[in-house]
Amino acid sequence: MPSGIENAFLVATIGGFLIGMLGNGFIVLVNCIDLVKRQKLSSADCILTGLAISRISQLWVILCDSFLLVLWPHRYAIDKLTKVVSIFWTLSNHLATWFATCLSVFYFFKVASFSHLCFTWLQWRIRSVVLVLLLGSLSLLFLNFELIDMFNSVWISGYKIYAKNSTWFSDLSETHYLPHLIVFNFINLIPFLLSLTSLLLLSLSLMRHIRNLQLNPSSKDLSTEAHKRAMKMVMSFLFFFVIHVSSILLTGWVFLKQRGCLAKLVVVLTSTVFPSSHSFILILGNSKLRQNVVGLLWYLNCHPKRVKSLAS
Repeated sequence: MPSGIENAFLVATIGGFLIGMLGNGFIVLVNCIDLVKRQKLSSADCILTGLAISRISQLWVILCDSFLLVLWPHRYAIDKLTKVVSIFWTLSNHLATWFATCLSVFYFFKVASFSHLCFTWLQWRIRSVVLVLLLGSLSLLFLNFELIDMFNSVWISGYKIYAKNSTWFSDLSETHYLPHLIVFNFINLIPFLLSLTSLLLLSLSLMRHIRNLQLNPSSKDLSTEAHKRAMKMVMSFLFFFVIHVSSILLTGWVFLKQRGCLAKLVVVLTSTVFPSSHSFILILGNSKLRQNVVGLLWYLNCHPKRVKSLAS
């Protein structure tokens, strides 16, 4: 029987799940309606839609994982069930991370301005650049699957030993865990560095643009706001990505140290922050999505009786 604290964390996780579904579902809905109307989507909208779908899948996996931890923790000793959950989590997490990374790279090439020939060549082929990034990340996905398989073996053994009240061989577990932890950090370092590089180059492009404005006061300033908006989007991704990766690393670490599901529940709850909160920042930073939100709020405010009748 779950304790009161475990039930509270489960309720909080469900709340984060619903918030994330609302934000990501809105992105998918708006872009799908736009696709039906115009029969095409821009590159940014395609990336946003792929990101939102992968995060919806990720939130479902986190919710199922939370229910398993609270209601049926003994089922973590079942090898097949753990592998199925881990495969779906790894796939959704990998796609969400790389779609967000591609969005950061896309913002950089669309907004930044450099005269270098290589930059110009890549800027004209931004669709191909994004596609190469996504296809290239598949090699890291297979490596991720191998790491998760190793973690599953440690966790399953841990639950079986813990269920028998036997001694937990922490030294042995850490010996297996730490080398794979280094590899895991390296895998997540790649999208982090790509986004960080995009942010730094956007900052450099903005400084050059401001300097050109100071030298030519008569020239029109059409790009400063676009630079700032793109930098905010990339910075928000980096901020939430650090929190997300830290929660993933802590999940395995607290399990090795604490051996219970309560500590892991705290980390699982933290892992909902990235897919839930970042979607609303993306909505506010995208003009089309922001206009749809304003239109929806105006409709709900101006037609409350009609909304109530539809709800009933």
